[in-house]
Formats: sequence, structure tokens, C-alpha cells
Amino acid sequence: MKSMKSGTVIFAVLLLLVAPCVRAQKTPNSAPAAAETKEGEQAKPDASAGQLAVTHHAIEIGGETIRYTATTGLMPLKDTSGKEKAQMFFISYVADGKRNESRPITFAFNGGPGASSVWLNLGGLGPKRVPTSDLRPSPPPYKLESNEESWLTFTDLVFVDPVGTGFSRAASGVNAKDFYGIEADAHSIGNFIQQYVTKYERWLSPKFIAGESYGTLRAVELADYLHDDYGMDINGIMLLSTALDFQTFSFQLGNDLPYVLFLPSYAATAFYHKKLPQELQKDLNATAKEVENWAVTDYIQALAKGSRLTEQERLRFAAKLARYTGLSEDFVLRNNLRISRSEFMTELLKPQHLSVGLMDGRAVGEGSPGDFFNDPSMLVTIGPYVAAINDYLSNELGYKSSGNYIYLSEEANDHWNYGSALHGYVNVMDSLKKAITARDLKVFVASGYFDLDTPYLSALYTMTHLELPESLRDNITFKCYESGHMIYVSDAALKQLTSDVSDFVAKSVPKSAK
Repeated sequence: MKSMKSGTVIFAVLLLLVAPCVRAQKTPNSAPAAAETKEGEQAKPDASAGQLAVTHHAIEIGGETIRYTATTGLMPLKDTSGKEKAQMFFISYVADGKRNESRPITFAFNGGPGASSVWLNLGGLGPKRVPTSDLRPSPPPYKLESNEESWLTFTDLVFVDPVGTGFSRAASGVNAKDFYGIEADAHSIGNFIQQYVTKYERWLSPKFIAGESYGTLRAVELADYLHDDYGMDINGIMLLSTALDFQTFSFQLGNDLPYVLFLPSYAATAFYHKKLPQELQKDLNATAKEVENWAVTDYIQALAKGSRLTEQERLRFAAKLARYTGLSEDFVLRNNLRISRSEFMTELLKPQHLSVGLMDGRAVGEGSPGDFFNDPSMLVTIGPYVAAINDYLSNELGYKSSGNYIYLSEEANDHWNYGSALHGYVNVMDSLKKAITARDLKVFVASGYFDLDTPYLSALYTMTHLELPESLRDNITFKCYESGHMIYVSDAALKQLTSDVSDFVAKSVPKSAK
């Protein structure tokens, strides 16, 4: 792929993006669905394969009632000869009574690779939300409630499940692995978007793409692919918990960059658990900024010296690192001034026999890093979200299926094709730069202070190294929230995120289109 860079192989990364233990569920192609209903009516199952379920709903947000139509089901993807190659599952929410030409539409998905879109849909963007803000796993029964922070107030929404996730499946006789790769994945999602826009007459609508985690890489590739192959331009992309340059979070011998870029997130997590000196426990933003400034100046220079660092310098930097991480100087010295993510997660609360969460350093548990499905920050969401999506699809959206909704696919994750990145780090910065400079693309970047998966300084570093001309640097909006990888899990963070994205969308649509 054109945007790949050469370097060292880095795929042993513990991410929702490249998680080595994303559990597979094998299901047959699912049989949808239901006929259209009036508001409040239950959709009835229909054995006709491929029929969409269309239901009508209303939600009150800020004193305003928004009536909307939900469309759920499968869209066939076909090759140039007209042969079906896959069925793509989607859920769309379209506000009623709005002119399609002026109403923005956003296509959203999560990452993995191998993740369905359930997290963005029921976590914070859609009209329904699973409350999980206490950062502790809870037993069933779970509940689904109206989401007063839904993005539906300012954009229609289409949640897409990549092939192998949700109910999306390769067609009979087609190998699902053909879709498991950076290029193939972007092409299939792009094909879906083109078909959706055509079927529902949204070519003149302002268009946005929202991706989380690996989905941010997909979003960048899509902006490029949609323009080159379909002549479709995107107004803006929303990148939540950014992963565009894998070098920035790949802990590996000879690559010191992650040790630098993770440091402020370590400090934020230590701040939350009250492990920092008293003077650093007063203000999270101020502490994070102090650590960030030291990391990209003194610390990065120290690591660059390698074994040329004197013993006196080693002791001085160990003291500073201990101060900023809540770890002991001895531990820092034993790790050669380089603290990996997994080491930090297990060491910070070791006296209490606890570890902190990967997706959110505020969550705690007894699991060990690498045990993805028992990571304390994942336990908060998996059970509630999976239960909620299955009930929601059947009982509210009228989509009936005897198959399993695959929330995370080990098969897709294990067989993902990273193309030329087999000889280097995955990096799509070139694609993003081209989209901004050639087509004036607007970019919204959101990160969480407590994200130990894709740290906020990694996202900031990536955005400030695009070598954009000064006149285009305002095309990028960067925001950081007191939350983790899944920013929307925190109520306050979701409220601010929705407000910020609403402003971003409004500013990204030309006045002539409003």
C-alpha cells in the first residue's frame, strides 16, 4: 500500500486494534428480518433473505423531540461482474422531516481489526446507550436507555460492521479472509458506503466518517479510496483513540518513541490512583502538560543517547520518571529508564495485588496484561453491550436472526493482512496528508487521558508530524478528555465529546450547504 513505511515488524501490540486474543464466533449467513412498522409497533419476522427491517422512533434531547427512522439489515456487495461477494450488516438512524441535501450523514465503525460497531452505536453515538460509567463490571440484567448525547441531533448515522463481524458475512463460495486486510477492508466498506449513498440518495449530503481505534486507520484509507474510486469527497473524519502510525505505540528494542509518548498517560493514570507527589495531584491538565513537555525534550534526548548515558544521568532521569509515574526509582533503573505499557499496568498497584486497565487506566482488577477478555476496562463493556445489542436488534429494531452477532472476531484479527507493513510499521500519514492538502479534509481527533492502548500524546505527535503548510494546520482539531480508550464510557466526557463534534461538523460544512 502506498502509505506504508519500511522499518521493523511490530504486530505484537496489545490493542483493541491488534488484540491477540479476540474471541471468534462462527455463524452462518444470517436470515433477516422484518417489514416496516409504525412507531411503537413490533416488526414481525420475515423469512425473506435480505429484507431490511424499518422501524420508527422518537427521542427527546434537550427539550426537542427528534423523530427518526431506523433501518437494519444486510446490503449485498457485488464485484464488477455483478456476482455477490458479501453481505454487509448495518444499522442506520435518519432523522425524519429533514432535507437530505443539507442534513449531514456519518458512517461509523469500531476497530479491531475484527470489532463490530456495537461500541460506538450503544456506547455513545446512537440514540440508545448502555450506561457503564462506574468503571466496574456489573452482573445482568443490563439496561438500554435513551441517549441524550446522541450525535443524531446534528447528523444522520450509519453504523457498519465489517465482513466477519456483526452479521456481515462473505457470500457462499467466497473466502472471508479475502476481506481481512487493510486494503481489502477499506474497499469493502467503501463499496458499502457508495451503495448506501446511492440507494438512499445522499450524494449531495455533507458526509463524514467516524472511526475508533483501528477504525481511525480505516477512516483515513476510506477518505482516500472513496475519492479515487468513486469520486466521492468527504467533509471530515472523526478519529477517536487514534492509531495511524504503529511505531508510536510499538514497544520494541531500538524503538524508543513509545516510552516517550506513553509517559503522560502513565502520569494521568497515576494521578487518578493518587500515586503522584502532592504537588502533582492538584490539577490533571497541568500535570499532564508538565510531563508531556519533559517527555518530548529532556527524556527523548536521554533515551537517544542509549548506553552513552552516564550513571549520574541515569540516576537523575530515574528519579524524574519515578516522580511522574508513581513507580519506584529502583524499578525504573532495572528497566533501563524504559517502562513498557504492560510493566506499568502491573507495577503501579502491585502492593494492592491489582493491575490497571488497558483501555482505561482508571479501571482496576486482578487480571494480567495480555488477558484481553478479562482486562478490567473490557469487563465493564463486553457483557452489557453484547446483551444489549442482541435484545435491541430483535425487540426494538425488528431484526430477527438465528445466527450469532459477532462482537469481536478472532479469525479476522489473526488473519489480517497488513500488506507492505510486513516489512515495517503500519503508517497511513501520507494518505491523511494527501486528503487534507488536496481536498481540504477536516479532521477531528479525540483522545482519553487514561487510554493505555492508544495514548493521547501518540495522536498529538502524529498530527504534528504531517508536515502540513501553516494555512492548513487549522484543519485539525485535537481534544483530550478525562476518559479512556472508549471516551464515551464516561458521562461527562461523552457530553463534552458530543458538543465538540457538533461544533466540528457545523464548521466543516460550507455555509452554502446549510
